[in-house]
Amino acid sequence: MFRALSATATRSWSASGCGCVAYVMRTCLRSRNGTWIPGRLATLSHWVAPSSEAAAKERIAKWSANDEGHLGFAIEMLEDPPMLVGHIGLRGASPKDRCTTVGIALGREHIGRGYGSDAVRVMVGYAFRELGLHRLQLGVAPFNQAGIRAYQKAGFVEEGRRREAVLHDGRWYDQVLMSILDHEWAARRSSGR
Repeated sequence: MFRALSATATRSWSASGCGCVAYVMRTCLRSRNGTWIPGRLATLSHWVAPSSEAAAKERIAKWSANDEGHLGFAIEMLEDPPMLVGHIGLRGASPKDRCTTVGIALGREHIGRGYGSDAVRVMVGYAFRELGLHRLQLGVAPFNQAGIRAYQKAGFVEEGRRREAVLHDGRWYDQVLMSILDHEWAARRSSGR
């Protein structure tokens, strides 16, 4: 387990944690007049309907198996007992290019409390310091301002957009492409940011 400097920690998953994360994934969906519609997580993951609990558990187990190019961690509050906040992971690693994609999911009730910012900062440090990666990248919807701020705090910069790549609530949005390089992270770290 590695810990962030604030009140959250990340740790490897056990199979027993999948049920809790399935709940987190399902809370990223929202209801309108009793009808479930995809939320941000579903929109950016190309899901068109809410996951069943079994499907959500299966997806989380795959993300958290830590094999085949996936490396996943639980995000927990450091309480007694620890409380699950969400999941953060690296996927699609390219060993030759030392590049991977970052993904994060938080339970709706935990958004805006700094857990995402903390987890992203810890994951970025882990990816560069421990895994020796050169580049981390991600895509985010422009309406996810909390996510964009969290990524910027960790040093990610916008490098472009995929035009009208996200359909959300009947409207097309660009997908914001962001990245951070190892030397950028090292410079931020040496300057105390």
